[in-house]
Amino acid sequence: MNQQLSAAPQHTSSAPAATGDSPSAVLAVPPAPPAEAAALLRAALARHTDVSDVAADLATGTPGFTLVDSRSTAAWDQGHVPGAVHLPAASIRALAARLLDPARPVVTYCWGPGCDGATRAALALAERASASRRCSAASSTGSARDSPATRPTAGAPRHPTR
Repeated sequence: MNQQLSAAPQHTSSAPAATGDSPSAVLAVPPAPPAEAAALLRAALARHTDVSDVAADLATGTPGFTLVDSRSTAAWDQGHVPGAVHLPAASIRALAARLLDPARPVVTYCWGPGCDGATRAALALAERASASRRCSAASSTGSARDSPATRPTAGAPRHPTR
């Protein structure tokens, strides 16, 4: 004879199980005090930006930053954001001084959030004392929501002049 087992639901979240007075896995660790949370979030925003914010600023025609595409030449040739400077992460040390204004903040992008090319580029720029941010969800293929990307125009320069 088969017996049905009556079991409590299994905890399937990767978060720690709730403890103390809270049955919530979210609240198992108390929230940070507001000032501490604000400092952490402000620091995160100083290093990262959002693709929709980049697109909105580019649409003004005077974004106040230089957008750097840190992908390979083959990727650049497939499509890129108009006005971006093509500067693969591996070439930053050799070419950044010639291509970038050191007084102008830089936003780096690559294939998207799963690619660390923009992070490597931002690191290389920060190491040379440039203010830089990684664009957190850029896509040069136009597939990401709000992506400012487009296909290149025939004969468009890979390294725009300043």
